[in-house]
Parts: sequence; structure tokens; C-alpha cells
Amino acid sequence: MGAALKDPKRYIKLDADESIFFVRQLTYIKSKTYDVEYPELRARQLIPVSMEAGEGAQSIVYHQFDMLGTAKIISNYAKDLPRVDVKAKEFTANVRSLGASYGYSLQDIRSAKMAGVPLEQRKANAAKRAILQTEDAIAFSGDTDNGLGGFISNSNITDNAAPNNAGATSTLWANKTNLEMLADLISLSEAPVDATLGIETPDTLLLPLAQYNLVANTQMPNINMTVLKFFLENSPYIKNVEVWNKLKGAGASSTDLAMVYRKDPDKVTLEIPVDFEQLPVQEIGLEFEVPCHSRCAGVIWYYPLSAAKLHGI
Repeated sequence: MGAALKDPKRYIKLDADESIFFVRQLTYIKSKTYDVEYPELRARQLIPVSMEAGEGAQSIVYHQFDMLGTAKIISNYAKDLPRVDVKAKEFTANVRSLGASYGYSLQDIRSAKMAGVPLEQRKANAAKRAILQTEDAIAFSGDTDNGLGGFISNSNITDNAAPNNAGATSTLWANKTNLEMLADLISLSEAPVDATLGIETPDTLLLPLAQYNLVANTQMPNINMTVLKFFLENSPYIKNVEVWNKLKGAGASSTDLAMVYRKDPDKVTLEIPVDFEQLPVQEIGLEFEVPCHSRCAGVIWYYPLSAAKLHGI
């Protein structure tokens, strides 16, 4: 990289010390930016991540197989045995590139070298955050224009409206009693089990922050337990409860949404064929630009009935 930066026919003229300084600074930034964490971007924490497609993938194809046919009682010399078979469905997920960039002017580099200070780390952080933020948004709700599936947007996920409280005036948890909130949690956790006759059992509950705080702080009657603790200790299915603020307003008619699912890569994955990367520096006018890139195919639900949603909470 140092020799390329000094080529007078193609690049701004940097002396040897400036070139070495710049290359070292970019190496430092590339190393450090991967250590920056953004806990509020939760898609990678809540959805199993798959990178197996590889950097050359333009799309991801997966198959779903089903068994057809039944047996019957036959005679000893029967020749008309019922035929069984296997049927396959093919599904395709698009892979799309995400990009951002940051840069430094010629004077930025020279001034930083003269002062003996590192180049601005926050520019690299901002580029990574911009890409991860877009990835997080796609993972949550998908991108129909680009054919990318989302975590909550699969049409085959069971979606129910929360029932009214006993006063028949509101579905909102803020207006419900402790027992009514508990009933909603139980009903939601059982929805995938009921829909699949026990084949699918969820293990994780996702709530918006306000509803999480409600059930985590509201006491059960005559028991030294909150609604959330009582639910977790008695649910045969749900073992983990997580907060995802994107669920606020994400339900039907912009209502708040709760969701249960099985956190298992056999059920659902967030496809990231190419993780965040920084490409070689490009000289553009009086600026040195660092392009940043990743590839995402959104969320693939292999078994959408393993999840269920409850809106109106």
C-alpha cells in the first residue's frame, strides 16, 4: 500500500514518513474497530447467525422435504401396496451488499502526523455502525424491495391479537391485571405448540422494554414473585426472556408486539455471507477514502410455525 500511495502518476504526493504514518494508522483503525460493540443492535444476539453461504454467493437456496402417503391393512398376497413418496419445495433468499465509507483529507493526515496524534477513530466506528444498523433493520422486518426476509415479517408465523381485559375496555398490558398479563404470556407460549400439535416448542420470549418492565415488576397475588418470575418458573417451554425495543409499535395497527420462538439455527437464521470488512484505501481528489462492505440475505425461517406473535399488548 505504501508504494501505491507514493506513485505520482496516480496518487497525491505523500512523502515516505507520511505514507508510513497513514498505513500504520489505517492498520490500527482496522484492528480496533472490530472491538467496538453496540449492544442496542440486537439482531445478531437474538437470531442464530449463519455465514456458511460464503462471499461469492448471489443467493441462498434451501429445500424443505415432506413425506406423503399412508399405509393400510393388506392381505397376504396383496399387490396394490399404497405408494409413499417424498416431496421437496425449493426456496431462494437473495443476497445483497451493504456499504458505507469514511475518509481523511491530505491535510488531515499531515496534521495528525505533525501533531503525533492518531487519526480519528470515530469515523471508522461510524462506518461500521451504519452498516450494522442497516443489517439490524433488515434482520428485524426484512426489505421487500430487495427480496430480503425479516424476523417478524414471515407471513406463516402465527399472529394473534391480545384479548381485552376483564373490563372489556383494553388489550394493553398497562391496563391489565397481573393475572391477565400472565394469561397472555401462557397463551402466546402455547401458540406454536397448539399450531403444530406439539411438534414445535418455543424456548425464548421477546418483549418490548415497557412490557418487560411491567411483568418484571408487577407482583403476583399472595405470592412473593413477579409475573415474569412466576411465568418462567412454571412454563414448560420458555426458558429465556429478552428485550428487543424494535417490537414497540411493530404489531398490527402499529401496536406493541410480543413474540416467542425457538432460538435454534435449524428453525431460523440471519444470513450474513460476508461480515463487515474494510477495503483498500482509494484516493479521490484530495481525500483518501476507505470503503466498507458486508453482504446480507436477511432472515430465513425454515419452520415459521415454531414462532408466534401477539400484538396489541
